[in-house]
Amino acid sequence: MGKKVYVGNIGPNANKEALEALFAYFGTVENAYIISDRRTGKSKGFGFVEMSTEDEAKAAIDALDGKDCAGFTVKVSYAKEPE
Repeated sequence: MGKKVYVGNIGPNANKEALEALFAYFGTVENAYIISDRRTGKSKGFGFVEMSTEDEAKAAIDALDGKDCAGFTVKVSYAKEPE
């Protein structure tokens, strides 16, 4: 199983395909999704990407954290495991 990466401060027009394309540059994306509000269906501004290896996840985090993506400075880090 790969490493799960948290992606915060995603622009309101971002979609799953754009998230996958952004992270695919760093390796194999096993899954990508943006969390949406249940009531409105609109993005909550964050999502998760599952990379196939820890090295790929680290490369994506190192390259993308704090960078401008479509006018938004994204926060990219390892996702916290549920307690």
